[in-house]
Amino acid sequence: MKYYIIAGEASGDLHGSNLIKELRKQDPATTVRCWGGDLMQQAGGDLVKHYKDLAFMGFAEVLMNLRTIFRNLDFCKQDILQYRPDALILIDYPGFNMRIAKWARQARQKADQRGPRIIYYISPQVWAWKEGRVRQIRDTVDKMLVILPFEKEFYKKWNYDVEYVGHPLVEVIDRFRINPPPALGLIPPRPPEMPSRPQGASQPIIALLPGSRKQEIEKKLPIMLEASRHFPDYQFVVAQAPGQDPSFYDHLTSAYPNVSSVRNETYALLAQARAACVTSGTATLETALFGVPEIVCYKGSPVSYQIARRLIKVKYISLVNLIMDKLIVKELIQDELTSDNLRRELEDLLHNPTRRQQLSEDYRCLKELLSQGGHASANAAASILRFLTPTH
Repeated sequence: MKYYIIAGEASGDLHGSNLIKELRKQDPATTVRCWGGDLMQQAGGDLVKHYKDLAFMGFAEVLMNLRTIFRNLDFCKQDILQYRPDALILIDYPGFNMRIAKWARQARQKADQRGPRIIYYISPQVWAWKEGRVRQIRDTVDKMLVILPFEKEFYKKWNYDVEYVGHPLVEVIDRFRINPPPALGLIPPRPPEMPSRPQGASQPIIALLPGSRKQEIEKKLPIMLEASRHFPDYQFVVAQAPGQDPSFYDHLTSAYPNVSSVRNETYALLAQARAACVTSGTATLETALFGVPEIVCYKGSPVSYQIARRLIKVKYISLVNLIMDKLIVKELIQDELTSDNLRRELEDLLHNPTRRQQLSEDYRCLKELLSQGGHASANAAASILRFLTPTH
């Protein structure tokens, strides 16, 4: 079976690589041409474009690179026509992938249904906003594989049958936890002349995950750091974003002697943390799958927050709470995110055994729900093969 797989981000490269491995395991005749990254290439995909050449973040950057984006779309279409795959597998990355899906469906209709079947793995988050996109998905995508359990019910409201395969992060984290690194490469606070505690595992660790974008880090990290003053017996460790220069963090952390940093070691940090302060997003789910008690933090500009409140139609901002459909982890949002509130919540997380036990049980249920009787990549590969070869 021939596949053309498109992933446009680092997470898509990771999940795409695991999908390729499973497709090849379940069907040794599998061949893959792909847009993605090093991991998909290492898994056996013939890499056409690297996601690093596709990542344009923000409205202004997209406008400045419109010509490149349209050139990439045209090239992708021609490459698909030349390769003639049995299936086109799209992994998240909706801005690009939805355009390719629409074109592929129209091209197939013009060719009297001769063309690749269109499979979407990891749905765009249309349940949060842009719900009207569901119509386009329903009209263009032959098979949708979703990774969040509530997405199946969401799509059912639109008379579109999708398949829930579990969340791919479960297997990624399970593999990491089998053989974690023995120690963290801690970066001490600067300036170096400031007195600081010895770096190492002598103190229990509280992880700070303030996000990846400069604006959100500047909004949230100072509040997290101020709360650290109340916990002298703990070592606070900031997970630096790969996209930010390490010097960016220096002026934020230099006044806090019990704060260190790590770079490209977020999973190793979570594997050792006793608690965590985490910005909203996928990191909240990763933290829960590591079993770390967490507080979810969100703070934006007043204007951005008011716009988001009107556009985003979800009960919670944390994936953990959304998936379980109840408040499991505390969410400190906008004006509630203060150093005093963060201190109170951290004290409760660290010293209240009843709360820690309840969280542990909730996390166990969360993982079971996301495992779906196996790992998502294996489930997705089996589903794809059943769909393309019904007798398989």
